[in-house]
Amino acid sequence: MKNILKNKKILTLMIICFLISCVLSFVSCILLSPKIEIEEKHITLSVGDVFQEPEYRAMVKNQDVTSLVKKSGSVNTKKIGTYQLEYVVKYSLFQDKKVLIVDVIDDIVPKIELVGNEETIVCPNKDFVEPGYRAFDNYDGDLTNKVTVEKENNKIIYKVKDSSSNMYVANRKIKYEDLEKPVITLNGASYINIYVNNTYEEPGYNAMDNCDGDISANVSVSGAVNTSVAGRYTIIYKVTDSNQNSTMITRTVDVSERTLIRPSGGGNGKGIIYLTFDDGPNEGTTDVILNILKEEGVSATFFVTCFGPDYLIKRMYDEGHTVALHTASHDYSYVYRSDANYFADLMRVSERVERITGEKSMIVRFPGGSSNTVSKKYSLGIMSRLTAEVRRRGYHYFDWNVDSNDAGGSGSSGIYNNVINNISLNRENVVLLHDVKTATRDTIRSIIRYGKQNGYIFKKITFDTTMVTHGVNN
Repeated sequence: MKNILKNKKILTLMIICFLISCVLSFVSCILLSPKIEIEEKHITLSVGDVFQEPEYRAMVKNQDVTSLVKKSGSVNTKKIGTYQLEYVVKYSLFQDKKVLIVDVIDDIVPKIELVGNEETIVCPNKDFVEPGYRAFDNYDGDLTNKVTVEKENNKIIYKVKDSSSNMYVANRKIKYEDLEKPVITLNGASYINIYVNNTYEEPGYNAMDNCDGDISANVSVSGAVNTSVAGRYTIIYKVTDSNQNSTMITRTVDVSERTLIRPSGGGNGKGIIYLTFDDGPNEGTTDVILNILKEEGVSATFFVTCFGPDYLIKRMYDEGHTVALHTASHDYSYVYRSDANYFADLMRVSERVERITGEKSMIVRFPGGSSNTVSKKYSLGIMSRLTAEVRRRGYHYFDWNVDSNDAGGSGSSGIYNNVINNISLNRENVVLLHDVKTATRDTIRSIIRYGKQNGYIFKKITFDTTMVTHGVNN
């Protein structure tokens, strides 16, 4: 019996020791087992975002063993999907593992770009014609062929959905109206000069409308030209489109007595000085010349270009001088390259003058004069053609019979002598000057006073002034 009790005690003691050993072993496992701590376990990113790995660390008791962590897996933020990153740390006989889930999604809607305006004007008698559209997605790229188009009343609805079911909707409003006036284009010039008893033949016209197309047949023409009586006649052209938009333009026909065109001087206007200034306006010279002309009570003629400030041209006009046309560019190599170039250049300066003064000028001076020979370098016979064509289009052109030679570099005294020694009381004197020259500015008052003191009168060139022209050399 005693042995049995003794054996039981021994067995009990052994069991207790075993349990204590297990507990100690379990505690040791807990203390020696590494643990990974990570800030986040699930991250969601938009495609294209930058992936920033969350912070993590591994600890065994109070010891940092982060350097023992092994990572596996990767994240491609340019591709939609779910990515898994594993973090494993081993210490002694123990290890720990954590998993980070990264979802890369496309949550950005595509875009539709409409060609033209979001509000499109359509002619009342026309069908809507799609101007076009483009659709783009940050992930799928070009989605233009995925766009659906629906019409709802006066609205066009454009929809597109990307591969992630993100949808974008754009709208285009259709407005059925016609507020645009038709355009009448005259064949030939809008200003025509013919002589008494010549025949006037209507050059014709055409009319185009944005909605109706060619409506030339609807143009009404009123007004008549009496070629037996000198005078200025107006022909009125008017047209109305199907939406009651009207346009009216006019053509002016001057019927004049035939006048003598001569290379220099002559006639009944003896002792007249026409001061003519080329190449301006120019600040610092033209403005001073205008001051002097105003103080002296003298009118002059300015053949202007597209250079210089507008206000000086306006001042010429407001102070009663004639604003005539010289050249827009003064570039001989362009102007005299072709007939078309010349008239394109002339139209530019003509439009400038009309914009500033409100009146169309029909008085011109060729760059270098009608007798220039430099034009031969660019187009043989062009001056013969141009002198005839400007007249046919209703212009009067003027050369000169007194050259101050200010363009040739003469100083003030030389300019003065060139003028006073070549003017004559027995003819009309068209004096060539340049208002861009400081020497001309400085001597013009002396020229005016000489003229006044010696029986001359000063006038500006008008459309009624007898043309003074040179002989054409090309």
